[in-house]
Amino acid sequence: MMRSLSALTSFLFLLLVVMGGSVWWIESWLERPGPLATPTTVVIEQGMGAQSVAKLLTTNKVLDNPYLFALATLFQNQTGKIRAGEYEFSKNVEPRQILKKLISGETVVHKLTIPEGLTKAEIVKRVRNEKSLVGVIDVFPEEGWLLPETYHFSRGDSRNDLIKRMRSAMERTLSELWQSRSSLLPFDTPEEALIVASIIEKETGQNHERARVSAVFINRLRMGMPLQSDPTVVYSLTKGKNSLNRKLTHADLRNSSKYNTYRHIGLPPGAITNPGKAAIIAALNPDVTDELYFVADGEGGHKFARTLIEHNRNVAQFRNKLKKAKDCGAC
Repeated sequence: MMRSLSALTSFLFLLLVVMGGSVWWIESWLERPGPLATPTTVVIEQGMGAQSVAKLLTTNKVLDNPYLFALATLFQNQTGKIRAGEYEFSKNVEPRQILKKLISGETVVHKLTIPEGLTKAEIVKRVRNEKSLVGVIDVFPEEGWLLPETYHFSRGDSRNDLIKRMRSAMERTLSELWQSRSSLLPFDTPEEALIVASIIEKETGQNHERARVSAVFINRLRMGMPLQSDPTVVYSLTKGKNSLNRKLTHADLRNSSKYNTYRHIGLPPGAITNPGKAAIIAALNPDVTDELYFVADGEGGHKFARTLIEHNRNVAQFRNKLKKAKDCGAC
């Protein structure tokens, strides 16, 4: 009996020594620089276990020993905690840092920038063409309700979810900005402000002009004058699905669409593009002027006028500038 007990004790001691040595060996290996010669990206698919992940990382030369890595996840009680996703690994990254990154889910962050002034169809196309996103798009908010900004996401995120985030961002932004609106606006709802902002967005890309352009439209709304905005006529013809790719004609200005602000007084029934925050601010806080007209100045900005006579003079100057440029180009 004593011999058996002594043998068992010796065996347990030896086992503890072996296990202790193994743990030390694994811990030491976890701190060694890995074999990766250049930074690389590896995609861990949903449902992959520690062994499959270890083999994948070894195949991509991120690890040099898949068995030690799998054992390390077991000894550290991290089995089943590795998160799926796209991971970027630096040169000679240590196995411990690899495991830490996989457990924390520190995946590669992608970004998609939506510029101001795109229509819903143009934004949806960009989201649909983003290869790092997944799924079909079956969420289509109304025109104007997708906020232009830079959105961050991870590989495998849903296209639908990104569209929803854009919608939520616009709702939140419009609600916040509505609280600091001018008390003299001739409209009563955030939805109407969004429509005005969308027209401003298409009329000028100059930040310093937005509040002044807004004042022109606000003045016209107060006086019951038609807005006479060319971008609304373009939208009446294309519905934002494509570019017109030609100049507007007199026939275009007579079309019966409610988006045609030459023919119909007041705001169109909806936004004509997705405005940015600056355009929304301008719509809610226009300059205080008595200007009713503006026309391009041929240099990227606009000339503003209070009277039709003054406006016609500005139009004539703009057309003369275009003619001179055309004649010079033919020289």
